[in-house]
Amino acid sequence: MEPRYKVGQKVMVRPAKSQAPAARDSAIEQYAGQTGIVSDFYWIKPNTGDIFYVYMVKLGEDEKEIVLHEDEIEAY
Repeated sequence: MEPRYKVGQKVMVRPAKSQAPAARDSAIEQYAGQTGIVSDFYWIKPNTGDIFYVYMVKLGEDEKEIVLHEDEIEAY
């Protein structure tokens, strides 16, 4: 499985769509709707065998860098 987003791509932060609020969602609520640039990404392969990507995204003028799951961003 290839990563959905590439380094340098502009993305928008959005909370993951879930039935119940998860602990990880509460930390990104303050960034929802903001745009940023993907600065790097990493893959994780848990015991299930599936590959998951996490992305380093620089937000705002101060370029604060946060880590987001693939389902927490969308192409801008």
